[in-house]
Amino acid sequence: MKAVLFREHGGPDKLSYEELPMPQLGPQEVLIRVKACALNHLDIWVRQGIPAYSIPLPHAGGSDVSGIIEQVGTQVDGVSIGARVFVSPGISCWRCEYCLSGRDNLCRTYHLLGTKTHGGYAEYVRVPFRNVLSIPDNLTFEQAAAFPLVSVTASHMLFALAGLQHGETVLVMGAGSGVGMMAVQLAKLAGARVLTTVGSDDKIPKGVILGADAVINHAREKVSERVRILTEGRGVDVVIEHIGPEVWDSCLDSLARGGRLITCGATTGADVKLNLRDLYSRQLTVKGSYMGTRGELVKAAELMGQGRLMIIIDRIFPLQEARAAQELMVSRKFFGKIILAC
Repeated sequence: MKAVLFREHGGPDKLSYEELPMPQLGPQEVLIRVKACALNHLDIWVRQGIPAYSIPLPHAGGSDVSGIIEQVGTQVDGVSIGARVFVSPGISCWRCEYCLSGRDNLCRTYHLLGTKTHGGYAEYVRVPFRNVLSIPDNLTFEQAAAFPLVSVTASHMLFALAGLQHGETVLVMGAGSGVGMMAVQLAKLAGARVLTTVGSDDKIPKGVILGADAVINHAREKVSERVRILTEGRGVDVVIEHIGPEVWDSCLDSLARGGRLITCGATTGADVKLNLRDLYSRQLTVKGSYMGTRGELVKAAELMGQGRLMIIIDRIFPLQEARAAQELMVSRKFFGKIILAC
C-alpha cells in the first residue's frame, strides 16, 4: 500500500510517499480502507521525535481516521465489512480498573493511533475493533475524520476537569485550532459566555460563526487586558489553553478569583513559570488534560449527527501532499482542520 512516512526524525522534508507493507490483522482487529485522515499538532511532535513519542522507525503518523471496513479479525464482534466508520484515536486495554470504570484515557497502556503504531497517513490502517464507531449519516468522510480527537479533548477539558456551569464565562485560546473550534461550540451549548482569541482580523468573523460572544485578536491586543474590559474587571471562570509559554501568563492573568485553567498542549514549548503566591492567594486551579473518554466521544458524535456541532475544514490535501499539509499547520495560516484524503 502507499503511505506517507518518515525514516528519521526532523522537519517536514523527512516525509516521503512510498510503499509500506499491508497491515497484518490480529484476531480482535479490523482493517480500514482510509478515506480521510485529519492532521493534529501531535503529528508534528511525533515527526520531530519529542521524547514522549519515541517510536520505531520508519513510521506513518495520523490519529484521526475515517474510512470503510475491508477486513475483520476472527474474534471481531459487531463490526461488518463495508461499514462507514471513524476511529476513536485513544487505544486502551479494556481490562484495567480505569477502562472498566469508564476512565479509559487513564489506562496505563493508553496511547494514540499514529504514535506507537502506524496511523492514518496510509491507504490502509489496522485498529482494535472496539475503536471503530459508525459515522453519522449526515457526515462526509472528511468531516468524520476531523472531529474525534479535538471534540473529545475539548469536552473532557470543559466538563470533566473544569466543571463548566451554565452562566459562567470561559476564555478559549485559539478559535482557529481544532480544540479551540470545538471548545467554543461546546461551551456555548452549555450556556456559557464565550470569549476566544484569533491571530488575525480575517479570522474574527469565523470565531463569531462558531458562537463566540467576543473574539480578541491577540496579534494587536493584550488578551488579559481585553478580558478584564469585557468582564468589567472580574476575569473569566475558565480558561481552555493548548498553546503553552507564549500565552501562559496572559491566561493566568485572565482568570477571576477561584478560576480554573485547563491545559492540553505545548505548541510553543513545554516550560512555564508559576507564581505559587499568586496561585494560592487567588485560589486558582490548574489542571492538565490528555484526550478524554470513549463516552465523551460518543456524546460528541451524537451532537455532530444532530447538527448541533459543526466542523470547519480549512483545506483538503491528497495523501501524497502530506508535507505541504504539515507545513500549512506549522504556519498557523489556517482556521479549522486540515485533511488528507485518500
